[in-house]
Amino acid sequence: MEPGGWPGHAAAAWGLLFAVPSFVWAMGSTLGAESTVAPSLMKLAHDRVTWFVTVLWVTGFLKLFGAVLGIGLTRRRGTWISRLLVFCGGGATVLLVWHGCLFVAHGVLVEAGALSAAPDLAGLTRWYLYLWGPWFIVGGLAFAAATIRYVRRQDALRERLYAAVGALGAALLSLAATVGGIG
Repeated sequence: MEPGGWPGHAAAAWGLLFAVPSFVWAMGSTLGAESTVAPSLMKLAHDRVTWFVTVLWVTGFLKLFGAVLGIGLTRRRGTWISRLLVFCGGGATVLLVWHGCLFVAHGVLVEAGALSAAPDLAGLTRWYLYLWGPWFIVGGLAFAAATIRYVRRQDALRERLYAAVGALGAALLSLAATVGGIG
């Protein structure tokens, strides 16, 4: 366990912990979601809307993939696997930090009075500001640390390029989603 070390394990733990609510909610429970998630999403979960339940399952498996990615970054791998790992690690870093920062920035603006929130969402703003936003940022920073350590220990320029391309691709995807109103 040399290249990604403990940050890889931290990223893996983050992915596993974050997968649990997705699977719990996908199986029909709303434990922990009632006060921390938007009412429109809760309605979709309560009504067991097929596409939304599918999204919950898919996001749960993506989070498990994040756990595998974190473990993958803990030691040296073959050339192609290394490149895939650092590409995904760079992408995960940007996607998670971006998403978390959007939650935090929105929450700060609402708390400061610069933006208003619908009355039924006012209490949720604090959950996104103090729980969900920081949680995404912490996950992104764990992937960043694991990827950076992995690349530095590999001392290969190509792996650095793959990490940068993954990060840039994720940044462009995130920006497009935000501009498109999906973020």
